[in-house]
Amino acid sequence: MSKKHMTKHAGTEGKTDWDRLRAMSDADAEAGALADKDNPPVVMDRSAMAPVARVKVIRRALHLTQEEFAVRYRIPLGTLRDWEQGRTEPDQAAQAYLQVIAKEPETVSRALGTRSAA
Repeated sequence: MSKKHMTKHAGTEGKTDWDRLRAMSDADAEAGALADKDNPPVVMDRSAMAPVARVKVIRRALHLTQEEFAVRYRIPLGTLRDWEQGRTEPDQAAQAYLQVIAKEPETVSRALGTRSAA
């Protein structure tokens, strides 16, 4: 907190000036957050999270463990784990394959000859 800020609001330490906060524009709030060197804002890249979430969502929707999904769709288990844990991302071909699995899981499994007995 700057000396100017402390002097301006002397005696209000620990209290929140809600009127002042409500009057702030989004630009003012963002500028204040960016100026706080002790607590910089976190920038999340949602596009980087999408493939990870997609793989896990597809697998869970099919009620399969990582091992079962890997065997059924002939994806190396380590690769699947890397995708789900965000260590690597599926390349474009793998993303297309996952999209096909999501839409037609039984057809893919049958075509690969890995259809379960269940």
